[in-house]
Amino acid sequence: MAQGAEHCVINVRSDDVLNLRTQPNAQARVLTGLRYGQCGVVVTGACRGEWCPVDDGHYAGWAHKRYLGQVSPARYCVTGIGRNELLSVRAYPAHTSRILVGLNLDQCDVAVLPYARDGWQKVRAEGWEGWVPSRNLTWQ
Repeated sequence: MAQGAEHCVINVRSDDVLNLRTQPNAQARVLTGLRYGQCGVVVTGACRGEWCPVDDGHYAGWAHKRYLGQVSPARYCVTGIGRNELLSVRAYPAHTSRILVGLNLDQCDVAVLPYARDGWQKVRAEGWEGWVPSRNLTWQ
């Protein structure tokens, strides 16, 4: 867990939430629940064992680190498309999914989120979060 870094909620069932607690233990009072896929959770200090202090922009509390995945720095670049083409960032990991935004070849401000599925990678770019084929990203 990187202090000051943004994280997303992972390893939580889609019908469940990660409990944000007042203290670093499972018996502490729950402040709120963070849903699977929610990003923008910042680790604010040193972890104590398996528990890390976090802030989601509304609440500050403790979360178990098994359920947090760090967002990469925006240092991935678009690759594998033609000069006059755009890489489609899609709403879901499928070529038939709605296109949210197009990225230019060699655009290097793409942040990789901690989700991948069947050759697709979830990313943040141009203010959007969506899915691109993994083969179209390279580390800067």
